[in-house]
Amino acid sequence: MAYDLTALKKGCESLNIHLTELQEKQFVGFYEYLIEKNKVMNLTGITEFQEVLVKHFLDSLACVKAVPMDSVNRIMDIGTGAGFPGIPLKIAFPHLEACLLDSLKKRVGFLEESFRMLNLKSISAVHGRAEEFAKNKAYREQYDLCVSRAVSNLATLSEYCLPYVKIGGLFISYKSGKVQAESAQAEKAVKILGGRIKDILYFQLPDSEIDRSLVIIEKIKATPARYPRKAGTPLKEPLS
Repeated sequence: MAYDLTALKKGCESLNIHLTELQEKQFVGFYEYLIEKNKVMNLTGITEFQEVLVKHFLDSLACVKAVPMDSVNRIMDIGTGAGFPGIPLKIAFPHLEACLLDSLKKRVGFLEESFRMLNLKSISAVHGRAEEFAKNKAYREQYDLCVSRAVSNLATLSEYCLPYVKIGGLFISYKSGKVQAESAQAEKAVKILGGRIKDILYFQLPDSEIDRSLVIIEKIKATPARYPRKAGTPLKEPLS
């Protein structure tokens, strides 16, 4: 089937990302596999090709607005779901060593099959909770960049994500709309966890009126050993 990739190409150009023919084929292949598997498991409510290009692929790639990817080697994607933003970032930037974490085993199986089908190297998917893996020395403070499109509030997400980030690295939270109030409420939690809110970038997805934001949190000191707290606590009792 022939697909119109104009939106993807234009969107990538606006982000200064230059895709090869192979990378374009990988995006199409990932779309087809996502839609095929979505028939038997709940991966995404967005299934129309052009919508997936914009709302999943280009949205995932938008973090290049906040960080030059050539300065990033290791990336962790927390609560990746169907592989966003991790897989689009890995396709666009093959040099990345990527780890995608999700709490649902079926989704992790889908991710691993996707890596094989797309012939992606130096990428892994792990099944578990962010709070538990962050206590493991193999993962704790090992990543240049942690990303998450998960929908929890910023204080909770920071407790999930900042423990994975090296000092000097970044945690980027993908958010909808305006997030000044949420960011202000999370400032104390971010500080406790060793970070500081460096900036918030606001933008619209290409050819849409969808407002998105990137909260950029810099890791300035080690996260205290007691964080993250036990599984479930960051969600029920966000730091404040």
